[in-house]
Amino acid sequence: MSPKATIGWIGAGRMGVPMAGFILKAGYPLVVCSRNVANREKLVAQGALPVSTPADCAKAAGIVFASLPDDDALRKVALGADGVLANSNRGAIFVETSTVSAEVSAEVDREASRYGVAYLRMPISGNAASAQHGDVSVFVSGPETAWNTVKPVVQTFSKAHSYLGNAEQARYMKLVANAIIVSTAQATAEALALGRKAGLDWNTMLDTLAQSTIASPWLKAKLALLKQRDFTPTMTTRLILKDIDLMLAAAKANGVEMPLTAVTRELMQTLMHQGHGEEDYMAVVKLAEERSGLSTDKMD
Repeated sequence: MSPKATIGWIGAGRMGVPMAGFILKAGYPLVVCSRNVANREKLVAQGALPVSTPADCAKAAGIVFASLPDDDALRKVALGADGVLANSNRGAIFVETSTVSAEVSAEVDREASRYGVAYLRMPISGNAASAQHGDVSVFVSGPETAWNTVKPVVQTFSKAHSYLGNAEQARYMKLVANAIIVSTAQATAEALALGRKAGLDWNTMLDTLAQSTIASPWLKAKLALLKQRDFTPTMTTRLILKDIDLMLAAAKANGVEMPLTAVTRELMQTLMHQGHGEEDYMAVVKLAEERSGLSTDKMD
């Protein structure tokens, strides 16, 4: 596709700003719609054209990306007389990058078909920090011809791509990945509390784990932040709880038991009730420490 094709971007949040920024750097004209004025202006400063509504974005661009927080936001942006789909030209492509339920995604798909719009589900595997470096992976499902059209744009802000099928497969793949992440986060918190209680030096323990065979890129990144006791959110406890609820709802609908995920949800809910809802979900480390009688202060 031509590098001059105009791209629309809806939702300039922690993930949306860097991803859309890479599209601009690659030379694509971009129109941006976001309620977050400060973040929208970051993209305008890089050359994006601001528009006021999702409908305006759809009218201006043949390919529209959305980066949204939840099911309700997706419905508001995509559906209805003022939504993306009703205001897109036939043959347009709508690419939705959020973690949302398969049910609302299927609802959007039905509406997209009615308007002749190709709908791609493309949840992102990564966080705000990895998005800054173009180091995210994408899970994709929907019409494969639309994916082939959009792929050069997606490659500007991502490192890996998995095309999974023509329906809701990408939605379920994201829940699978996030289920592993949240359980690993809780296991890490408990293990680190054990190590501290047994007398291991905090920094030495983290350095040893980072050099061990269990050290994935995700774990290394989290351990580096934990050394500084830095709980600045790459993803907040509040948002990870939303994802856990999606996992458990999907598990119930498919007759799958997820007892570990259910317990992890209870612990994350406790963490939020203690006032850590807007911190990174790895603040669950502090909950494990408190329950073990350990200080949660920054280590020397």
